[in-house]
Amino acid sequence: MNPIDKLNVQTELANFLNREVYLHLETTNGAYAAHRQESPMTVGAYIRNGRISFGRGIITGEGPYRVGLKMGDGWVYAEGLTDFEVDQEGRLLLAGHDHEGRLAVALELSLFPFDL
Repeated sequence: MNPIDKLNVQTELANFLNREVYLHLETTNGAYAAHRQESPMTVGAYIRNGRISFGRGIITGEGPYRVGLKMGDGWVYAEGLTDFEVDQEGRLLLAGHDHEGRLAVALELSLFPFDL
């Protein structure tokens, strides 16, 4: 993965506008962040191969970044994103890593289902 370039990510988001796409969204402060002692509560969220369509996709911030996807009846967003890539299948992969490289958030978009 490479550090986020806002213009490149915004261009890639446009490729998915108004299409049915597969979403992978994951957040965690659990196993990947077990070293943290500030909070004894573990939280996380996970969805894979959720099908959505969005008419607006935007990246904001100065780093870490936030990506919001405006659907007909609401929003999907991920905050704390630091890195991205477009893989050989054309999937947009966005991730937020902490200063030690551990995953904290992932948002991925694909025209085809992700492997289970």
